[in-house]
Amino acid sequence: MAFAVTSSAALHSSSLSSSWEQTRAAQFGAFQPLDRPHVPPTSVKLSRKRSAVKPLNAEPKRNDSIVPSAATLFAPADIAAEVVEKVVEEAEDYEKLAKELENASPLEIMDKALEKFGNDIAIAFSGAEDIALIEYASLTGRPFRVFSLDTGRLNPETYKFFDEVEKHYGIRIEYMFPDAAEVQALVRSKGLFSFYEDGHQECCRVRKVKPLRRALKGLRAWITGQRKDQSPGTRSEIPVVQVDPVFEGLDGGAGSLVKWNPVANVKGNDIWNFLRAMNVPVNSLHAKGYISIGCEPCTRPVLPGQHEREGRWWWEDAKAKECGLHKGNIKEGNLNGNVNGTVHANGTANQADLFKTQSVVNLSRAGIENLLKLENRKETWLVVLYAPWCRFCQAMEGSYVDLAEKLAGSGVKVAKFRADGEEKPLAQRELQLGSFPTLLFFPKHSLRPIKYSSEKRDVDSLLAFINALQ
Repeated sequence: MAFAVTSSAALHSSSLSSSWEQTRAAQFGAFQPLDRPHVPPTSVKLSRKRSAVKPLNAEPKRNDSIVPSAATLFAPADIAAEVVEKVVEEAEDYEKLAKELENASPLEIMDKALEKFGNDIAIAFSGAEDIALIEYASLTGRPFRVFSLDTGRLNPETYKFFDEVEKHYGIRIEYMFPDAAEVQALVRSKGLFSFYEDGHQECCRVRKVKPLRRALKGLRAWITGQRKDQSPGTRSEIPVVQVDPVFEGLDGGAGSLVKWNPVANVKGNDIWNFLRAMNVPVNSLHAKGYISIGCEPCTRPVLPGQHEREGRWWWEDAKAKECGLHKGNIKEGNLNGNVNGTVHANGTANQADLFKTQSVVNLSRAGIENLLKLENRKETWLVVLYAPWCRFCQAMEGSYVDLAEKLAGSGVKVAKFRADGEEKPLAQRELQLGSFPTLLFFPKHSLRPIKYSSEKRDVDSLLAFINALQ
């Protein structure tokens, strides 16, 4: 597996440089430097300082996770002593730095990251719109490295895009692969699509999180394409730079890795304006309605007006759509179901209720249970399973109220059932709840409700669904 660039840490002695690179390659075999011919030698600066990362909300340091530097572990004693003498421990307050860079441009943030960490930092590239990160890195004129996680289940278009990116920028992407034995065990025990039934976390842990952990063990910092507007439930507060709260870096232990998010404050539309202006290659899936791109079975196009993350793990709750690569974004409140409002012990929130109109019947638990038991209903029912804090439920409120008013007196009852908190187990077990909102149609002569599977929640689409089943 090859690097996209030469090492950014050049030592005085050529023999020392050779020894240093060989020992690092021997220890961290996944990463080996490769010259980038288009980067002038003068742009590679001497680096004698190592930043001692100040942990922020990180787990206590574990002794068994410490990874000694290659110089102290493998180099001869005299060379190691010389290197150690030149290392200056320099504590950095990254919370303060994040505030200083809050209003900085992505290009300035990228330049600062590459300058600070040299060859010990790399860009995490998923094959989606984070191509902007590579473009920004290229514009700095500094050497840079790019890695990507090949889960084995990416779209063919994504693999073709990887090849285009390598040729366009004259780089080699460092691919990380999952452990074959772990993938084999998962598939043999649970099948190829177990994530549709028991959640995506286990599959992502094997195919993405563990390979990422291995990659980051060879770095002191990494660069991601996270944006605050990507996921209102999990990414709304990410800083432009932070001490990674989850993963460990080259030195091992809590606080040994720094995470840079240069486009954290950039809107999705602005990212695309930038890509068009710079005429960079983009994944052909974008032209087919894909915005957020992951593995093929877990990614689908989104419709106009939908949030981009609705195309990822669409069968799960919107509030926690993270694969584990950015697990530190998910706070306890998010897991309990809160986006806006105060979380109670039962997982509900103080949020203004939705669909408040006389045309929408408010069903209690007893009401929804009775509706399930009825074999011969006198009227058909359309019921939305919702949570007031859910932004996707909030987004469809207008169309659902309009629909209820159109159907008034038609023989179709329109209702709502709040299915979060204590009611969520029932909704998942009996009402096919996968994510909020879930729409169910109860025909007159059917024991089981019919789930509305489309992401189209406009009045006309819902009417077409009802008319087809009456």
